[in-house]
Amino acid sequence: MKELDGHRFAEMVMMGSHHLSNNADFVDSLNVFPVPDGDTGTNMNLSMTSGAKETEQAATDHIGRTAQALSKGLLMGARGNSGVILSQLFRGFGKAIEDKATLDAKSFAGAFQAGVDTAYKAVMKPVEGTILTVAKDAAKKAVEAAESETDIILVMEALTDEAKASLKRTPDLLPVLKEVGVVDSGGQGLVFVYEGFLSALRGEELPEITRQTSMDDLVSAEHHRSIQSFMDTSEIEFGYCTEFMVRFEDDKTADNPFDESKFREDLSAYGDSLLVISDDEIAKVHIHSEDPGEVLSYGKKYGSLIKIKIENMREQHTAILDKDGPAHAAPHATAKHPYAIITVSMGPGIAELFRSIGASYVIEGGQTMNPSTEDIVKAIREVGAERALILPNNKNIIMAAEQAAEVSGIEAAVVPTKNVPQGLAAILAFNPEASVSDNAASMAEAFSHVRTGQVTTAVRDTTIDGVDIRKGSFMGMADGKIVNSDASLKSVTESLISEIVDEESEIVTILFGEGATRQGADELAAYIEAQNPDVEVEIHEGKQPLYPYIISAE
Repeated sequence: MKELDGHRFAEMVMMGSHHLSNNADFVDSLNVFPVPDGDTGTNMNLSMTSGAKETEQAATDHIGRTAQALSKGLLMGARGNSGVILSQLFRGFGKAIEDKATLDAKSFAGAFQAGVDTAYKAVMKPVEGTILTVAKDAAKKAVEAAESETDIILVMEALTDEAKASLKRTPDLLPVLKEVGVVDSGGQGLVFVYEGFLSALRGEELPEITRQTSMDDLVSAEHHRSIQSFMDTSEIEFGYCTEFMVRFEDDKTADNPFDESKFREDLSAYGDSLLVISDDEIAKVHIHSEDPGEVLSYGKKYGSLIKIKIENMREQHTAILDKDGPAHAAPHATAKHPYAIITVSMGPGIAELFRSIGASYVIEGGQTMNPSTEDIVKAIREVGAERALILPNNKNIIMAAEQAAEVSGIEAAVVPTKNVPQGLAAILAFNPEASVSDNAASMAEAFSHVRTGQVTTAVRDTTIDGVDIRKGSFMGMADGKIVNSDASLKSVTESLISEIVDEESEIVTILFGEGATRQGADELAAYIEAQNPDVEVEIHEGKQPLYPYIISAE
């Protein structure tokens, strides 16, 4: 193959994404460096899936435009350290070929090298023996091969073979990998992507077993226990994996122009594992910090914050050790969590969303199934924390939560959230260094600025606040007050949106559950954006019963 066009490249992306997805659990099993930071395979898979989706929707014969679509999808979907680096590899790749309709072997290899250059610039302190090294070695080999070879498939073969060889060398560069007996997880994920690329170029099916080496070959005899058991929780210097995006605002950047290098340098003072990437509209940040609040405050100097995600890595690590059991725990692992954040949720999607932003324990419950005081106390004790904050997310659960706080036997307080959006906003304001009382106050302040809309079905005929309601019809509630009712879900929801979204709203979150579809949620998002061009809309599948839509505006 002498030339590569956009549609063929899109096929490569699809197969690379598919191959990574098939092997994400294996990549997760290798995760060891630098600290427990989510799951490498899961993060890379979600990032690549986002890139592949955008590529599939925007693919053309023009490879430059197709590569730009991949870059955009990866940027917006990048999760975790590994996902951000993956996005940078293909950001540089796409930038290098944006004006090219097709690629020959040399420009193809050169694009991989450009991706490596971009990724290294994005990382504040590049560490060798990671995905960066695998990408660098592979690109160098591809450039060398393209000097004498015009067949793109053969160049891709050279790149993939060297990626595998480089992956095998990662334990020689990072002592922690050699000690545990594994290769670098991010590097392994990248190898799966490249293997998928190569299979697509060859027109072959993906092989069933394509891992560089088997777990038996890589892992020492004692690796039946968790990789994380080789690390003591106390060794984690910066405990909060913090990710967010800054949407630039003219009134803030007019006197304080955004400069990516300065932004990265300033943020480096707050922690490590720093990654910063930006375009004309947004900057995306990943950092491990001991004080996420300071990091977020710095970012706000340039605009509004969106897509905030904070994970307590010490709790992640301890949970892994607890799962392994006492025999597999690190010798000096911490027995207790400093804080427990207990929250109540209805729907597995919402429960997972709470966990992703820091909830220690999610109790199944809600409108028709209120957890008892005992249920809440059991949750607190299961976490085994020194202090607790309880978010009931329902006015009918607040009293039970207050009783649980009184009898829990530890210092505890209730943050009186009355719905899920308030609970989500409250958790994001949590400060692990603050006292229980200070946290309760600041979290309550945070959710007070959230407007909430809920759509549900009427169970009987009635008239409330001048609204005629018929059994089986949909009702829209704004901050707990019924504002409309109609047989049309779309009509009720759009009318409800006009009640809670105004010119001061910056972020609108849609949680769709039983009775609603992703297509319907996408149509609502389009409606909101058309009415409010400056609003950022996020969609999550909450899978909640009774409420087709739960909507918040901040």
